[in-house]
Amino acid sequence: MRGPAVTLCVVVLALSNAEPAAADPMPSGSLGLVSGIVAGTGADAKRLGVGWYQYGGQASWQPTSTDRPYGYTVRWSTMLGRLYNASAAQIDNKLSTVQMDLTLGMRYRPWSSPRRYLTARIGAELLRANEPIPVSSDPGAEMRRAFVGGIASIGIDQYLSSFLLSVDVRYGLIGDTPSQLALLVGIGVTGP
Repeated sequence: MRGPAVTLCVVVLALSNAEPAAADPMPSGSLGLVSGIVAGTGADAKRLGVGWYQYGGQASWQPTSTDRPYGYTVRWSTMLGRLYNASAAQIDNKLSTVQMDLTLGMRYRPWSSPRRYLTARIGAELLRANEPIPVSSDPGAEMRRAFVGGIASIGIDQYLSSFLLSVDVRYGLIGDTPSQLALLVGIGVTGP
């Protein structure tokens, strides 16, 4: 009779000293490279052509823990692009661009794996080109090199060990500006 009572006392003492279970934190930051393909859309398809982002960098912050299926995200990216067959490219055979954007959004995990998230982001973008781009399809339309407008993206974030792989479909500039559709792939090192 003594054995079960002693065992019960040991179990009660062990449980009373146990620390409560906590969710595992996910790395909240990421710094890495991004590249992808881009094309003008609608009336801007001919003006901007099709090309790719040769160089790009992105930094993101998305505090998340494994006990919640959702979280928020902030991302900054800068990309240098080349667009070919662009009617706006009058001097060179390619249109060179610099694009910077800041987006805010939500991440949601519909899967059981805590390492993969669906993302939706909106924000603002600055686009600068090496040659003036017509604002509209009118022959006498204003031409500018710099544009500011809205941007929206949807994608997937996948944690791979200490890296974050992101695949995004992004549409911007939203507004009275040249519009583009891009498919981007990024890889970044995660950290605290």
